[in-house]
Amino acid sequence: MGIPSSLLKIWQPSVASLRERWLRWQGSRSPRQDTLELTHRNVYILPSGAGWVLAGTLLVLLLASINYQLSLGYMLTFFVAGSALASISSCHANLRGLRISLPAPQAQFCGSPAYLSIFLLNHAQSTRHGLSIHLQGHQDTVSLDVPANGQSEVRLAMVPKQRGWQVIPPLHLETRFPLGAFRAWALYFPAARVLCYPTPESHPPPLPWISPVNSGSTGPQLAATGDEWDGVRPYRRGDALRSVVWKKVAHSGELVSRDSTSLSRGKLWLDLSQCNSLTREQGLSRLCAWVLQAEHQALDYGLRLPGLRIDPDQGKPHMARCLRALALC
Repeated sequence: MGIPSSLLKIWQPSVASLRERWLRWQGSRSPRQDTLELTHRNVYILPSGAGWVLAGTLLVLLLASINYQLSLGYMLTFFVAGSALASISSCHANLRGLRISLPAPQAQFCGSPAYLSIFLLNHAQSTRHGLSIHLQGHQDTVSLDVPANGQSEVRLAMVPKQRGWQVIPPLHLETRFPLGAFRAWALYFPAARVLCYPTPESHPPPLPWISPVNSGSTGPQLAATGDEWDGVRPYRRGDALRSVVWKKVAHSGELVSRDSTSLSRGKLWLDLSQCNSLTREQGLSRLCAWVLQAEHQALDYGLRLPGLRIDPDQGKPHMARCLRALALC
């Protein structure tokens, strides 16, 4: 007989509420930090599902032994019960003394997985067997052993849903070694955060025009309409392959390269006001796509945002600075 749907509707929110309260209480006792050493104060242990079944079985064996006066039944019952009780210390000690740390992960785009590197350091003379670790609220679980006087690395993925700084969920470390009758666990609240860039627009329009430097003219020196380059020259031996305008090659059959001399005289400004027809988030996604496109084309580009101006430049550090500004805008 199944559980009525009305009871499920009441049960699920109550369980979720209790879980949130438990996490808040845990967070108050374990502030976010770069490294956590597991001690008797932050490692918890309770019987597992198999442990409760074992307890019920032992109770039945004990009652049967008392009823039928079975000496072997007494021996079996107390032997198994003693082994289970002795495993409590072993299970708790399997986590106690470990040191867990999580360095700051690399920035990532919203919707793409951010990979977290978790390090488990074991200073004990014995191997830590049967550990499992996962992010709270995520299904992916990694099982591992940590060697004696050694270190193990675990990589987990989280998918950020919003731009800006994202807090990493608590890490849940658990073991049921050696018998599986008891479950010891610890929660680690990492101090590291993930910087999430806006999701680049999948099919952005061409880049805006590049304005000439030291000139009052408003005409473009380079127009990106239709992905066509106006500043081109015949291909020269030694030109980088990425400077070849392949679209013009496909249309005309003539091998041409971008005229970097012409491009160096112009500056490309990317401004949020150029996306007035879009919402703020859509505009930031378009600017993100334009930044990636301008960097790929080796252009000098600048960024204008409300209260912020980044002068034109190019290169990986400049691109990272622009993407960071878009993420925190």
